[in-house]
Amino acid sequence: MAEPHTGHTPDGGPARAARSHRRPMRVACIGGGPGGLYFAALFKRLAPDADVTVWERNAPDDTFGFGVVFSEEALGGVAAADPVVYRAMALEFARWDDLDVHYRGEVITCGGHGFAAMSRRRLLAVLQDRCRELGVRLRFGRPAPPAEVLAAEHDLVVASDGVHSATRDARSAAFGSSVTSHRCRYIWLGTDLVLDAFRFDFVPTEHGVMQLHAYPYSADASTFVVEMRDEVWRAAGLDRKAPVAACERLFAHVLAGRRLFGGAAPHWTTFRTVANSRWRDGNIVLLGDAAHTVHFSTGSGTKLALEDASSLATALHEQPTVDAALEVYEAERRPVAESLGRAGRASLEWFENVALYLDQPPLQFAFNLLSRSRRVTHANLRLRDPEFTARVERACGVPAGTPPMFTELTISQLTLRNRVVVSPMDMCSAAPGPDSAGGEPGDFHLVHLGARALGGAGLVMTGMAGVGPEGRLGPGGTGLWNDTQTAGWLRVTDFVHEHSGSAIGVQLGHAGRRGPTHAGWDGPDRPLPADGPTPWTLTRTDLARIRDEFVRAARRAARAGFDLLELQYAHGSLLSAFLSPLTNRRADAYGGSPAARLRFPLEVLDAVRQDGWPDHRPLAVRISATDWAEGGNTGDDAVEIARALAGHGADLLDVSSGQVVPDERPDRGRLHNSGFADRIRHAAAVPVVAVGAITSYDDVNSLILAGRADLCALGRPHLYDPHWTLHAAAEQGYTGPGALWPVPYRPGSRPPYAGRVEARRARPPLLPDPAPAATRHRRWRNGTAP
Repeated sequence: MAEPHTGHTPDGGPARAARSHRRPMRVACIGGGPGGLYFAALFKRLAPDADVTVWERNAPDDTFGFGVVFSEEALGGVAAADPVVYRAMALEFARWDDLDVHYRGEVITCGGHGFAAMSRRRLLAVLQDRCRELGVRLRFGRPAPPAEVLAAEHDLVVASDGVHSATRDARSAAFGSSVTSHRCRYIWLGTDLVLDAFRFDFVPTEHGVMQLHAYPYSADASTFVVEMRDEVWRAAGLDRKAPVAACERLFAHVLAGRRLFGGAAPHWTTFRTVANSRWRDGNIVLLGDAAHTVHFSTGSGTKLALEDASSLATALHEQPTVDAALEVYEAERRPVAESLGRAGRASLEWFENVALYLDQPPLQFAFNLLSRSRRVTHANLRLRDPEFTARVERACGVPAGTPPMFTELTISQLTLRNRVVVSPMDMCSAAPGPDSAGGEPGDFHLVHLGARALGGAGLVMTGMAGVGPEGRLGPGGTGLWNDTQTAGWLRVTDFVHEHSGSAIGVQLGHAGRRGPTHAGWDGPDRPLPADGPTPWTLTRTDLARIRDEFVRAARRAARAGFDLLELQYAHGSLLSAFLSPLTNRRADAYGGSPAARLRFPLEVLDAVRQDGWPDHRPLAVRISATDWAEGGNTGDDAVEIARALAGHGADLLDVSSGQVVPDERPDRGRLHNSGFADRIRHAAAVPVVAVGAITSYDDVNSLILAGRADLCALGRPHLYDPHWTLHAAAEQGYTGPGALWPVPYRPGSRPPYAGRVEARRARPPLLPDPAPAATRHRRWRNGTAP
């Protein structure tokens, strides 16, 4: 590895000194964007005797885009990695705190965001100057030699050649590359209108909604990005019009006579999501947009590229070999890129579907917009701008001093005291029993469900109860097909109603081909021994029998005292298998088209609604909103399924995903199903339960206040802490009717005192703020750094 000319680390450490006898490294960077230049400068700074060359096919000042936005966190990383670069950047910054949402003739302002932006051209100039100062060779105006030629002549080749990376595309199989285009068209322009805030503007037209993302980046210019769905773009004839002039007309109310400019060849484009299962091929490594992209609405693309560059340079400096360094680099950066990628996709999809939210009140719409990526939350916005968040809460009818999660919700004639649901969890702990025996809830279910009801959730759900012996989830699954089971469930519901303020619901289902399996903790969907039951194709007689089993089980559920009934149409169960084209291969009236695949699930729902379950009690259905598999159901299909279910009497949809086929490729992460729930709620006009990696009360508050969900279901958090809901109330200082502690538990409503209190140091005197209070909010707007 190349070493500083002293042969020592900056702090004199011995590890790199021991390697100083090795020959200097030769490094080639393909692509002279911010990521490639920043890496070259950082690595050359760490290894002055290294031979580093950057190849860029364009001229030094050729660039797309106009402004680059940074958060304070990102700038802190730049300052730590290279203070010289940071100081040069800081001289260029336009800084501001506010974000303005222009919607329905109103302007909603939220402050405290701490943005900084600069010209992309100036950023490149700063990085080019730093590279020249450090001795990096910059070769502009000519394409790099083929990557394989560079790889043979250099120790490392860094492919930082952007979203359209030729290096990546030529080795797509080795990198495991995928590139996905999306539904919106956008154009990146500049304007001589100098804004004083980040501005979002939404313009409904006869063709559909058009939106603007705009922000200042210098003392005399702003970035101006116009975006809309492809069908809106075509209907408005923008595919046939000069783009700059067309955008000037569309947003004349914003520009107020100012002009737009678009660089050498302004054009409309679609965003491309780039992902790679591997970031290296031998000694060729991907960096920045060549490796991963993040939608521009999150403002994180350049930030990610600079962080990649810093991580790679540091890993090369610290690790003994290139191979080890590349492993450390990818292990460090991939989780960050994937997390931001999920946030970017959530933001991208929000803007693709913005027309769904145009009926929201302005303040709720603004909150929904700001929290769209899931990274900005209710608590985060309360910290940034408490006045804004309080206004949103008032506009949404949240009582003063009440977190959104502790507001009431009425479904049908059932009123829940808060928005928290204990998610259906299959405990597989019923008495096994042969044939029609077994499936009985026992002491375990009484304690398990009773504890979580005492823990404060508004609604506690059972795991799936089979409607017949063959419909159980394995030998330990519960059921509701005989009197003994009904009596066992009544014991549980009586306890919940007598000792807590929670409602309790039961999930009814038929396991279908997922029935003959071991308990989940023995391995997911592991089949029982060969002498166990095996799946078969259902005849019309079988279908009628199973439909009637659902009806009888629903009647028993009502007699057992359940407040809510949920039908299980998700996760590969029998009715889920009818809905998915991957599992429904029938050639009769119950298979084929989406309408045919819906036929039997709707017959069951109709029968339960008409003959099995009381009209005044809510009926819910759980669905898998996507199969996470090629050729399976997608979010678009889920909207149509939801509309059909709501049209046949479903009061509530519990929106989950996947577990339909074994070869699924789920894209899971924090709140991974909430986007599906959000879309169904608005497109199908039906209340929804969001579920899936919801782990914090902040997430619940955010989803409820933004109008993305009516209820939030949490499973694992309630296994970790049966009193999760009450503890969430205590941590937020809430003591109202949405979270009442059972009388015997009230002494535990505050954290116990620690056994020992450490002596505290005297508080240092507070220093006066250098800026008057009245000027703090917008103090750095379009100014330079001090």
